[in-house]
Formats: sequence, structure tokens, C-alpha cells
Amino acid sequence: MATIETIRRDHEQSSSAGLRWFARWLRRQLPTGLYARALLIIIIPMVLLQAVIAAVFMERHWQMVTQRLSMATTRDVAAIIDIIQTYPQDADYTEVTRIANEKLGLSISIEPGGDLPPPRTKPFFSILDSILSDEMREQIDLPFWVDTVGDSKLVEIRVKLPDKVLRVFARRSQTYASNTQIFIFWMLGTSLVLIGIAVLFLRGQIRPIQALARAAESFGKGQRLENFLPRGADEVRRAGLAFILMRERIERQIEQRTAMLSGVSHDLRTVLTRFKLQLALVGDNPELAGMSEDVEDMQSMLEGYMAFARGEAEEDVGKVTLSDIFDRLEADFRLHGKDFSYSIEGENTVAVRPNAFTRLVTNLASNARRYAHTLKIDAKHGSKWLTLVFDDDGPGIPAASREDVFKPFFRLDAARNLDNSGTGLGLAIARDIARSHGGNVTLGDSPLGGLRATIRIPA
Repeated sequence: MATIETIRRDHEQSSSAGLRWFARWLRRQLPTGLYARALLIIIIPMVLLQAVIAAVFMERHWQMVTQRLSMATTRDVAAIIDIIQTYPQDADYTEVTRIANEKLGLSISIEPGGDLPPPRTKPFFSILDSILSDEMREQIDLPFWVDTVGDSKLVEIRVKLPDKVLRVFARRSQTYASNTQIFIFWMLGTSLVLIGIAVLFLRGQIRPIQALARAAESFGKGQRLENFLPRGADEVRRAGLAFILMRERIERQIEQRTAMLSGVSHDLRTVLTRFKLQLALVGDNPELAGMSEDVEDMQSMLEGYMAFARGEAEEDVGKVTLSDIFDRLEADFRLHGKDFSYSIEGENTVAVRPNAFTRLVTNLASNARRYAHTLKIDAKHGSKWLTLVFDDDGPGIPAASREDVFKPFFRLDAARNLDNSGTGLGLAIARDIARSHGGNVTLGDSPLGGLRATIRIPA
């Protein structure tokens, strides 16, 4: 009993695993864009509807019409046979041939003696062959042979009479529903027209969503938004208005924070300047050396915090040449007797906020110059992302502390600090600039033995 239960459970698990795999495969095959998915929502039901109509209605239409036409043709053939057998005095069958041609639309010939040809291979999908054969067997109790194969416009029927063979040639349209192509043409034509109309309406509905996405992406990169107005359906308009209100609240908060920090900075600088002046008036006093260092540290911390708080948020986007930044870094490293190299894959220019981006790259490179002897930068500019990888041979940062160092004022005394002033804002500033561009900064182990810092921002 336990074995049966185990087998059943294993079977259910394998079935569910197969379904999950198929669902994942289907999700990978489906398009990711809203426009393509909306088209599929319209096209797939339409295709299924047309398939059902073709499979059910059309098949019944073919069969019913073909059966009636074949029945009428078979009756005409049976009538000709009755005339031949009833009036044997017409030796050359001139009148029978005339009546069949003029009244029934059939072309006949009567051959004395002879046998029927061998049976032909029946086509697999021919409705006409099966229906016509059934009608011949039901209405004419004589040996017969039919030829319905091929693209010929005629259908040939041969009937074995006692001493002769009757050959009948009928137009295919007399025995078969030949207007099916017209119906299919209209069905496909109307479907294409409906799909075209749906595409036009969908494009009009998708454009406001795409505009909203571009506006949100631009705002996330710190770019200014121009001429963005909510349009489209009511839901899209509400989303656009909500985005505009959110943007305005964020901008007000940034302005209030900047104004508050500017006032605090001014007041603190005034106090620090007064301290420095009083210490300078005292003169050289060993007992006040520690206080002078504290004042300098406070000045450094204040400048670092103000730089972090500003974040270059008001700077406009412009073009920056990567090789120019790297060449300046190479000259700086060479001046300090350090090794520096770089490589660029893809386009050499990138659209960013120039001063902030330069500060981001320079900050990470200066830290490597301070703690390491060698720095290697690999830049890859793809169609969607710009990736900068900094590898050095310095002491690195422990894995457990790689997220903590991004917190403002966190100091890593045991290894290294990215801020030259020692305020613990270096990596926080770097990540803040990268995120203001819509990207991020991450840390890892370098193949050179030190720290690997990776900048990834939208291209």
C-alpha cells in the first residue's frame, strides 16, 4: 500500500514538474512588450474562431452541398440509363446525347462492349469521391467507375451496361461545392481588416503608456521632463497624473533639503571659521593641537556631507568621452608612480551628467590609486547598458562589509575607505550618483587580488 502511494505521489510530482517546465518555456516564448501581447490577445481568439468555423461550418457546408449536387448528377445519369434501356431503337443514341447535353449539361458517349478500367486509388481527403461513389451505389445498381482526382474541371463517370459502357463527363461544379475558396477569401479578408483596425487602435492606446515609461525613466536618470502630458485611456491618464504629482513632491523635497543644507552649511562654516580664527590668535600651543585637528576634521566632514547631499542633481545631461576621462586618470597614476590601463568596447561616448559621472569614475579610481599599485578599467558600452569594471590589487574590502560601506559615515578602519577625507561618504556618493543615472555600483573580488567595483548605468 505504501509503495502504491509512493508511486502515485512521484507521478503527481513529475506531472507538476512537467507543467511548471512547460509554463516557463511558454513564458519565454511569449513576447514581453505590451503592444505585442495585446495583439496576441486579439489575434489568438480570432484565429481560434476562424479555425472552429472552418472545421465545423465549412465541413458541413462542403458535405451538404456536395451531397446534394452529387445526388442530382447521379439522378441525371440514372435517367440517361433508363432512356437507353427503354428506347433501344435509337441505335446511334443521337437523341440521348442531345438531351443529355442540352437539358442536363452532361457530355456522354456510349461505347459498345468493353470493360471498366481498374479501380483508382481513392484520395484520402476527397469528399467528392466518397459521396459520389455512395450515391452511385445507392441509385444505380450497376458496376461503375469514377474519376474525381486532379485539377481537371471535369468529373468522369463510367457505368457498365449489359452490352455497352456509358461514359459521362460532368463539370466539377455540378458535383462539388466549388464556392468554398470565395468564402475562405472573405473570411481571411475580413480578419485582416479587423486586425488592421485593432493594430491602429492599439498603437494609439500604447503610445501614452510608452510616453509615461520614457518620462519615468528620464526622471529616474535625473533628466528634465519636457512636454509630458497624460493622454490615452482614463487609467493611463490617472497613472500619468499620479506620476506628475509624485515627481513634483520629490522635487519639492529635494529643493527643501538643498535649501536647509545650504543654511546649515553656511552657519556651520561661520562657526568653524570663528574657531580657526580664535586658534590662530592663540598662536602655537601644543595643548591646542588636538583641537585644531578636530576643527579640520569637522571642516572635511561638512564639505563631504554637502557634496553627498547635493549629488549634482541640477546638472543637465550631456555627452562624455570615456577615453578623455581615462587618459586623465592614466596621467594621474603615472605621476604617482602607479600602473593604470583601460579598454573600451563599443561606443566611446555616453550621455550622462558630465560632472557627476566624471566624479563617480574619478572617486573610484582615486581610491584605487591610494590603496593599490595597479588599476585596470574595462568599459563595455552596449545598446542598453554601460558597464565599467574597476580591478585593483589593493587590500580589498571583506565580503561581510561590502554593503555596509555604502552607508553614509560608515568607516572601514581595518581595510580602506573610499573617501580621502575619511568621512565615510565616498562609496555613498558613488552609489548615489550611479543610482541618479538609473544604475548602481556593486563590489566584489578582483582577479588581481584586490577589490572589483562595477558601475552599471543605462546607456
